[in-house]
Amino acid sequence: QVQLVESGGGLVQAGGSLRLSCAASGRTFSSYIMGWFRQAPGKEREFVAAISWSGFSTYYADSVKGRFTISRDNAKNTVYLQMNSLKPEDTAVYFCAASSRGDYFNLAEFDYWGQGTQVTVSS
Repeated sequence: QVQLVESGGGLVQAGGSLRLSCAASGRTFSSYIMGWFRQAPGKEREFVAAISWSGFSTYYADSVKGRFTISRDNAKNTVYLQMNSLKPEDTAVYFCAASSRGDYFNLAEFDYWGQGTQVTVSS
């Protein structure tokens, strides 16, 4: 069992930056693929970024590539999402999730989810 708690969301102007954190409980954090997803009002939850258990492999949605960076610190049981050059269309609730399976992009393959943190980007 893994419990996830996100933090770091807030209100920022377009072009600004935010860093989201996701703290995980449990001793097996380093064995999970970790991902960030987001859900805007009236839209489906979508993939944003994912990182392998080792941190060596990372994956991004085209919409955030070059602006967002996912990283993890297995010693601290924490995964991060650095978001730069934010746009109003990045406004959403951001969720972190953990997967014990091999699919980085499919939210159905992620077993554990945090409660989400709101990110609002004003124009």
